[in-house]
Amino acid sequence: MENKKKSFFYNNSLSIVFVIFTLLALTGQYITGWHEYNEFLQEHDQPSIALSQYVRSGHFLQATFENWESEFFQMALFVILTIFLRQKGSSESKKLDGEEEVDEEPKDHPGAPWPVKKGGFMLKIYKHSLSIALLLLFILSFAMHWYGSWKDYNLNQTLDGKSPVAMINYLGISRFWFESFQNWQSEFLSIFAIVFLSIYLRQIGSSQSKKVDAPYDETRE
Repeated sequence: MENKKKSFFYNNSLSIVFVIFTLLALTGQYITGWHEYNEFLQEHDQPSIALSQYVRSGHFLQATFENWESEFFQMALFVILTIFLRQKGSSESKKLDGEEEVDEEPKDHPGAPWPVKKGGFMLKIYKHSLSIALLLLFILSFAMHWYGSWKDYNLNQTLDGKSPVAMINYLGISRFWFESFQNWQSEFLSIFAIVFLSIYLRQIGSSQSKKVDAPYDETRE
């Protein structure tokens, strides 16, 4: 009953705030990227494009999806690797010994999600649905980054009087992988930072931190 008395925003405030942050940042990227792209076109004696056209440009697609790709990649790896790997003292790790609630086989009860009630194949998929969804988002973002980067690369090739390359051949060009690796390494570093720093540092009130008075070697939140 208590939960029903809370407002919709209170019950969903964490998701709502991050969606707003995402939209604000994406809008800022879109407008500033459009200005930068038109400056690039003018420098090469090409006509400027309208704001509405920018969304289809390789410049925008590459810049957007190379970041999304790395985010979903690191989240998928983090979800999967925390099944098997441990970090003593970290709030982001499972306990060093013994099983936890998340390791238990699902049971059908009144509040269980519908795939648990249905069982069978649907339950098998649902048991891994978070990692599956994140991997699919990574693959989609990777493909869009590949397409956008290829499109932008061929524009530069054309403006420089060089021949464009086929999309499949673009996978063998270092520029594409440089764009990916520079984002992947930053995401892996950020995961290491939260895993390691949560051993020794605290943030009162945060679900990502251990209790302020928890010992350094105490694992889990």
